Amino acid sequence: MSLLPIYDVPTAQAGILKRQAADTYEVPDALLNGIEKRFGERLSPEDAVRKVLTDIRERGDAALRDWTKRIDGIDLDEIGVSVGKIHTAHQRVDREVSAALTFAAQRIRQFHENQPTISWIKSTQAGMLGQVVRPIERVGVYVPGGTAPLPSTLLMTVILAQVAGVREIVVCTPAENDVILQAAATVGIEKVFLLGGAQAIGAMAYGTESVPKVDKIVGPGNLFVTIAKRQVYGTVGIDGLSGPTETVVIADHNADPKLAAADLLAQAEHDILSSAILLTPSRTLAEATQQMVTEQLKTLSRADILQQSLPNNSGIVVVDDLPQAFELANTYAPEHLCLLLDDAYQWVGYVQNAGGIFLGEQSYEVLGDYVAGPSHSMPTGGTARFASPLNVFDFVKIISLVGITDSSSAQLSRMAATLAHAEGLTAHAAAAEARLKDDEDKV
Repeated sequence: MSLLPIYDVPTAQAGILKRQAADTYEVPDALLNGIEKRFGERLSPEDAVRKVLTDIRERGDAALRDWTKRIDGIDLDEIGVSVGKIHTAHQRVDREVSAALTFAAQRIRQFHENQPTISWIKSTQAGMLGQVVRPIERVGVYVPGGTAPLPSTLLMTVILAQVAGVREIVVCTPAENDVILQAAATVGIEKVFLLGGAQAIGAMAYGTESVPKVDKIVGPGNLFVTIAKRQVYGTVGIDGLSGPTETVVIADHNADPKLAAADLLAQAEHDILSSAILLTPSRTLAEATQQMVTEQLKTLSRADILQQSLPNNSGIVVVDDLPQAFELANTYAPEHLCLLLDDAYQWVGYVQNAGGIFLGEQSYEVLGDYVAGPSHSMPTGGTARFASPLNVFDFVKIISLVGITDSSSAQLSRMAATLAHAEGLTAHAAAAEARLKDDEDKV
């Protein structure tokens, strides 16, 4: 029996294609047991995170050290990594890896430098109106560093902030990893702190003796990171609430099942909650891909994860035709949408909801993870219906500019006073009518 099931459309819609509300997840007993062991009481993940954040806000570095020891089993002699250790990371990293980081950084920077973030002012006889674009002053970046440290995430976040003109960037990552440090050195980052989970988010949100308080936090993480970002929102900005990674592949009868299988496995290996879904009108391709998944799985290092993510959250759906495949994909709103189709570009018009579109077998999603150019931090959990991949606009703010001439102000004030009275806001109306009186006095 294959680990990757084949479904018909109704079964898939009731199962792997059905979205659940983010706050309705069931907490596994194993997770609750782990919380009880570390916190001394059986708390929900939300309550556990709230307890950590409150303690960090009140006790700063001391709380960071205590919770890192209790949760991660790590004694933090120094919370921050020394600048010297960052600058010498290249001595401890394979040259090819260093070269690849530099190559990826160049492509990511070149791509995002094309995104316009320009202030504008329109001046007429009535005055001037416009928008002033300013970079956020201080940004915190969370870089996962557990079972799969992600130096690519550092590049995919930090570079965008730099292009936007952010003055200060702080990085938190759970453990000291030389490749992550080399990624930091590659883009000139010198503030790296060895903090993970809710501790990292709390430190950046509230500030401590060692960690600067930031204005916005970006970067993906586990459940506790996501909950912490939700709880500190308002104190700081956040980029979004990242869930498990996901990909939808739409393939026709000419697609190579070997490549389709490889693309599905590449996403499903992230963690046991990852989703990798193939939509195809070809039963022949579906069965061939299913077989290739079984064969390729034998050679992969994270087979234990794949054996859980494939049967539970992933699968192949045989559709009536390609338009139906796109209809299902738009409803699902995937993080990644991979089109293994003849003349894939002609189908882009069918796409309404997706974090990223990957055109053809040679424009595969893994390129997007590392070196294509756009940030790999993309909306998950169906949020591609309203959210975008991380981009330069996430690191700037827009300030409205209003400068009305005296003569135009008089005309606008009458309208403003009328609307203020309609809303019952008499102080608003009085402020507008005072301008009318001033104008009459000048006549």
